[in-house]
Amino acid sequence: MGIALVWSIITVLVRWIFSKRRGAISYDSSDQTALYIRMLDVRVRSQVGFEPERRGSHPYLGVDFRTLHSRAESAGSIPARRIRRLFSFQRHLLSSRLLRGAPHLNTLHILDEDYCGQAKCMLEKVGTWNFDIFLFDRLTNGNSLVFLTFHLLNQYGLIELFQLDMVKVRRFLVLVQEDYHNQNPYHNAVHAADVTQAMHCYLREPKLAQSLTSFDILLGLLAAATHDLDHPGVNQPFLIKTNHYLAALYRNTSVLENHHWRSAVGLLRETDLFSHLPAEDSLGIERQLGSLILATDISRQNDYLSRFRTHLDENSLCLGQSSHRHFSLQMALKCADICNPCRPWELSKQWSEKVTEEFFHQGDIEKKHKLEISPLCDSEANTIASVQIGFMTYVVEPLFAEWARFSDTRLSQTMLGHLGLNKASWSAMEPEASGSSEEGESEPTRATEEPSSRALSQGSQES
Repeated sequence: MGIALVWSIITVLVRWIFSKRRGAISYDSSDQTALYIRMLDVRVRSQVGFEPERRGSHPYLGVDFRTLHSRAESAGSIPARRIRRLFSFQRHLLSSRLLRGAPHLNTLHILDEDYCGQAKCMLEKVGTWNFDIFLFDRLTNGNSLVFLTFHLLNQYGLIELFQLDMVKVRRFLVLVQEDYHNQNPYHNAVHAADVTQAMHCYLREPKLAQSLTSFDILLGLLAAATHDLDHPGVNQPFLIKTNHYLAALYRNTSVLENHHWRSAVGLLRETDLFSHLPAEDSLGIERQLGSLILATDISRQNDYLSRFRTHLDENSLCLGQSSHRHFSLQMALKCADICNPCRPWELSKQWSEKVTEEFFHQGDIEKKHKLEISPLCDSEANTIASVQIGFMTYVVEPLFAEWARFSDTRLSQTMLGHLGLNKASWSAMEPEASGSSEEGESEPTRATEEPSSRALSQGSQES
């Protein structure tokens, strides 16, 4: 009887929380510039008993982004997973409520008894570059983004310093994690957690650690956690050529990045995370958060890289100025977003396979509907190796070479070392892939044609 009562309370609580969420296109009635859209609300609501809305994800193809990358599973496994995630959600809420009345408790105890073992030990080494986010995600039952980001906010003392309500922080992070499409092979909450962990590593670099303010650090962590929020698993050109409403809303300019930013603003307002701050400060946080997220637009890569290189050549980057600190945060987030090729091979290879799977899936959809296949998305003309070699050569290497000039540390050299080794590993695989067919000799040539545009296309997906 006791278990049944608890379950009933849990169900009512979750339904009430999600009933407060606004779906589809919504806006703050007091500020219609806060327009934002969620693609994921229907999936979340359907898990807790709400009837899904019958709405196509876009008018041209009718592709449903909620199931775009989903895989067939046995009927028995789905309810079990949903129950685990529902219980996990309750852990977030109940542990937060307990902590609300116990300010002297060590907030690391937010990890309940299920996670106090290996997951807690891993968090003690969260600043190491070989941090295995895949293992951490398994140990936290798929909640790596929530636990890692909360831990970092606490470790930097930001919750106490900015007098953040712990319940609101927890709810915000849970909603952020839920608004990532975990059916996406690459652009999911684990990727966001990985970028947040990388951002933490960069924030600890001496040049930044000695200059950044607590406000800068707060912005950097929030931007990393939300930089791909509600990513549909396809790139901007796909949204444009299929007349997706997001492309129309943002006028074909930084479509995904604008959507990630507006989605993050929506969650900040929905949870009232900064409602205790003056309105001007809250708006300032939202604007600067947008500036960081928009910097991940790969179509502006050359602009940022040129500015960065000019500052380094002229030794004019003064981190005592807030604008220069913000620019350094933009560059740090850009590095964190595409740092996978700079990770140890065991981790880097997994990310490469996931992002290429997502590319090729988009290409299959384009073939099916007789659309022009986007660069890097044709599984018949590209291999994982060719995609990664081009991306490393034309996007990753130039960015991280300049970052190493800016922050010439052991971490920077380690990243460049991994980058070189990983590129050599993929290069060694490429002859095997190209030699598997009579047409193999022409494939590497096609894969390396127009390297800049091809590399930028991948970056657009990863931003």
